[in-house]
Amino acid sequence: MATTSGESTLADNSNRKKNIPIDTDEMVSEKPEEPEFDDAKPAEEADSIQIPENDARLKALEQEAAEKHDRLLRVSAEFENYKKRMNRQMEDLRKYANEALLKDLLYVVDNLERAVSTSTEKTGEPIDSCVLEGVEMTLTEITKLLTRYHVMPIEALGKLFDPAYHEAVMQEASADHPENTVIHVLQKGYLIYDRLLRPSMVVVSKAKS
Repeated sequence: MATTSGESTLADNSNRKKNIPIDTDEMVSEKPEEPEFDDAKPAEEADSIQIPENDARLKALEQEAAEKHDRLLRVSAEFENYKKRMNRQMEDLRKYANEALLKDLLYVVDNLERAVSTSTEKTGEPIDSCVLEGVEMTLTEITKLLTRYHVMPIEALGKLFDPAYHEAVMQEASADHPENTVIHVLQKGYLIYDRLLRPSMVVVSKAKS
């Protein structure tokens, strides 16, 4: 089968295109160069901003911790004082719980002492020894009871007048005693532990005019 000259020319051109060598290096697309940034300077600036902020935060936390510690110490001290105060109150309650009763009992002691004192004086009247013995025994037992509850008489006779423990009923001129000396005890005074239960009623000396 015969071919035309035009077809022969097209075939030759096609063969030439197939045989053209391709440079693959030229086909690789080159990536555009990225701009270089100086990362060190922004990091330094960020650090310079962040460090003062951290210092301020740290100081604030330290101050807050110090304030809380101070409050804790104050609360602890107040609680210790409260415990001591409550312990003292409980101790006082235990020691002085019977104070009113014991004070009333002193008047019974006064009457028993007067009875014994009167019976030993020469009144000219017969005294039943059994009655006297009973009164003395009763007085002894009540005195033991008072001692058991730490109630003790105040030694006032011959002492200088002390308004904290003595109640002066009258003054009496005396050349035998210094001024303001207790020369007579009209009624005994008593202490319960170290607290005044009843003052001594006394007569105090004064200088003769």
